Amino acid sequence: MPTPSLASLPIRRLTLRDLAACADLSEDRGWPREEHKWGFLLTAGKGYGIDDPDGGLVTACVVTEYGPQDHPALAAIGMVLVAERHARQGVGRRLMHHVVSAMGTTPVTLHATPYGRPLYEELGFKVTGRAEMVCGPFTPGGPRPTVATRAATAEDLAAILRLDEQAFGTDRTHIVTRLPAFADQLRVAEEDGRVIGYTAAWPNMDTQVVGPLIARDTSVAQALIASLADHTDRPLRTDIDVRHTELLTWVKERGLASIAFNSVMSYGITELPGDWRRRFAPVTVAAG
Repeated sequence: MPTPSLASLPIRRLTLRDLAACADLSEDRGWPREEHKWGFLLTAGKGYGIDDPDGGLVTACVVTEYGPQDHPALAAIGMVLVAERHARQGVGRRLMHHVVSAMGTTPVTLHATPYGRPLYEELGFKVTGRAEMVCGPFTPGGPRPTVATRAATAEDLAAILRLDEQAFGTDRTHIVTRLPAFADQLRVAEEDGRVIGYTAAWPNMDTQVVGPLIARDTSVAQALIASLADHTDRPLRTDIDVRHTELLTWVKERGLASIAFNSVMSYGITELPGDWRRRFAPVTVAAG
């Protein structure tokens, strides 16, 4: 029987049962398998994909929604992948059209590589910011941050959620409450008994990804990163909003090197909600 055309293959919702197929798709495109991250995104968000009649997935992506469940305030698209054998045949464009249409009036954001940016611009996304990926062994140096930090406890959850919503601009309880199980570390910064910042470090291949990183100011962000580094022997990796020039300079002076730049793009809004001055790094670029 003839192989169905890509245009006729149905787009369906993905579940955790598709975890291995998603990881296979990542590997097919030269990405790490990242099963830990795929599992997190498929449970916290909605996966979409097209099955390959010959096995595996033709394409996949994940959408993470924020705010009220019946009327999300923001959605983030990530992990947009097309199998190498089906690349440059319009299937990625078709999937993105489907997802953006499914979002209706909900504003959408994503982090785009230089390779993916032309497709997203064609779909109507606009560049609203940039993030710089940095990675490397963290080497302490210079004056130690004086902000007090410690491991987060269950009693900190309410304060973390309040702080997170103020910085992010909408509720993401379903992300924050998954962090204790997803991350190796969850830490807070406090002043006079009040939480003024928090961060997590989660495992990704041979690194610890720092994110989210929410802090009152740069000095608090520095203290949180230093506290994470104190409790791991793995290199750190994170994606920092390029407007945080002081923090970027500080981490580079301590061993992290610039790896890549991504464009932060939005559809339906001219800028992201919340307070960028307190929002230093995402939990993962795939989730905004």
